[in-house]
Amino acid sequence: MKTSDNLLMVADSERDANMLYAVGMFVPDPFIYLRLRGRASIVMSDLEIDRARRDAPHCRPLSLGGYQDKLRLAGVKSPGHAHVIARILRERKIRRVLVPPNFPLGLAGELQRLRINVRPTPGNFFPQREQKLPAEVKKISAALMMAEVGMSEAMQVLRATKIGRDRRLLYHNLPLTSEKLRAVIDTAILQAGGLAANTIVAGGKQGCDPHERGFGPLRAHEPVIIDIFPRSQSTGYFGDITRTVVRGRATEAVRRLYATVQRGQKIGFDKVRAGVPTAEVHRAVVNFFVQQGYATGRRRGRMEGFFHGTGHGLGLEIHEAPRMGQHSLGKLVAGQVVTVEPGLYYPELGGVRLEDVALVTQNGARNLTRFEKILEV
Repeated sequence: MKTSDNLLMVADSERDANMLYAVGMFVPDPFIYLRLRGRASIVMSDLEIDRARRDAPHCRPLSLGGYQDKLRLAGVKSPGHAHVIARILRERKIRRVLVPPNFPLGLAGELQRLRINVRPTPGNFFPQREQKLPAEVKKISAALMMAEVGMSEAMQVLRATKIGRDRRLLYHNLPLTSEKLRAVIDTAILQAGGLAANTIVAGGKQGCDPHERGFGPLRAHEPVIIDIFPRSQSTGYFGDITRTVVRGRATEAVRRLYATVQRGQKIGFDKVRAGVPTAEVHRAVVNFFVQQGYATGRRRGRMEGFFHGTGHGLGLEIHEAPRMGQHSLGKLVAGQVVTVEPGLYYPELGGVRLEDVALVTQNGARNLTRFEKILEV
């Protein structure tokens, strides 16, 4: 996509990362963004236009109500976004715009009927989002610190537990559950200025499903995967961290599994640098696991071993480009921020996953994560 291309988005900026990237302010309802002949404009309601002038000074604010009034005078009974967009484009003698792949289908159809050529862009709408500016790296680091605050609270609670019957962990004489520990984590993050959603606290066999949030009582002497990925309330950027911990004593098999994942993560980090194919990072970790005797495949009807990617881009979305997996394309570029999160999962042992966040540079990876890695607490 060229800087001279005429762009159109209609979305809210609380959920749409491209819109937030473009305007830099949170707006809960869908609004119109246009970049025409290199100049950005946003069409805002009376409710939002004064705030837009203050918080998005790089965008020219246009009045939604003003354009709707003009359209009503022209005979349009109920002017919606499509009519407003068409009117603005005709004023500038523009008939074709590029839109993101997730552009609303119904709205695209309305624009086509109004003789506006809408063409979706393949791939990333703002490719420059992949390479983070120093200010963006600071925002990701701040969100990562929120995740570390939540992780610290989780570790304190686990250390304070007592081991009861059936290896159940007791906290203040009550069973400690995944739900309770998740609430502790999420509350700490909220107090630190972040929002946590779908935090993972999965013990034992539950941890073998990497996206299982976890439920029920937590038990001693078995691995618990804690995966925290909050979003900063002020900036919209995400942090992401995973630790695996055992309250009590881990078995020798779990210790070996943990050491292997930790070594695999280091191998992944050593591979991360500008110019390296993303799939090569993943292959290096997979090959090491195989050499250590940890095969990946389906057994007894379920996957075990290492069956997800080694990492993903992090920024205004929790999962964004680039990906580092078996079928990933492209090479790493300086300025990208990626997770490095290998894992091994075997139902008879439980799961182990470790995740840090790396800034890609010409000379290697700079680890943005500071939180310690300890298996037993």
